[in-house]
Amino acid sequence: MLEGLLFFPVTPFTAAGDVDLDALHRHVSAGADAGPGGVFVACGTGEFHALDHEEFAAVTRTAVDAVGGRVPVYAGAGGALGLARRFARTAAEAGADGLLLMPPYLVESPAAGLVAYTRAVGRETDLPLIVYNRANARFDEKSAAEVAQLPTVVGFKDGTGDLDLVARIVPAVRDALSASGKSFQFFNGMPTAEASQLAYRALGVKLYSSAAFAFAPDVSLAFHRAVEEGDQPRIDALQQAFFHPLVRLRQRVPGYAVGLVKAGVTLTGVEAGPVRPPLTSLTEPEIEELAGVIAAGRAVLAG
Repeated sequence: MLEGLLFFPVTPFTAAGDVDLDALHRHVSAGADAGPGGVFVACGTGEFHALDHEEFAAVTRTAVDAVGGRVPVYAGAGGALGLARRFARTAAEAGADGLLLMPPYLVESPAAGLVAYTRAVGRETDLPLIVYNRANARFDEKSAAEVAQLPTVVGFKDGTGDLDLVARIVPAVRDALSASGKSFQFFNGMPTAEASQLAYRALGVKLYSSAAFAFAPDVSLAFHRAVEEGDQPRIDALQQAFFHPLVRLRQRVPGYAVGLVKAGVTLTGVEAGPVRPPLTSLTEPEIEELAGVIAAGRAVLAG
């Protein structure tokens, strides 16, 4: 079972567009040193959609080596079914501790089809698997309860922001698993999860992925402590100074949920490089704006 903040590293690229494994190792090692509850490599923030199979294998192996067993390492898998199964096997061979199942490619998926897709990928390895509820992979109450009963499925991550639906899925899954006593966890997977975490927490969803942890772990950890301790003044101050400005910057251009984090990582001294097309990177003025937001968050901590 995972605890604490969940760290989603970026995948650094060189100026020529190649994966920079040395930079990745430094980035993941520094993040693991900061104290997350788990590392999720080659997922959304790690540009899973833009990695070929060989790159994915190298990225996963590098992250596993950098973490060195300190916390669990989950790797992404998804896309077309054949590729998703192959990525799942590769992640297991590379030493990953679990899988985050990304949405299938392009198609609009009926709920029953998502269950079948998850079942097919889950059969490839014994790794624990977390399903990701977002984009074209949206579960309803019935399918969420059904998929939660699959042997290796251990978690449900929501990236839709549909709190009304999540409020119904959480008890439906718990009811479905009550007889077996199976351990199962729910995650807030919104792009800047801190902005919505109090609402998710009220529904029983305590875990969340922190994009900001990749470049400002001190701010992210301080917010997490404030939430755990019920320190509302600190929560409000960090929301106003740091997380809400991040959301406004992130929403400026589609795909900035990744580009913003890569820019932030570069500001830490680890050159993360550009994002791969079709995503676009932040402009220089926006990078300066991001630096100011980070400084404002740290000013709250200092104050």
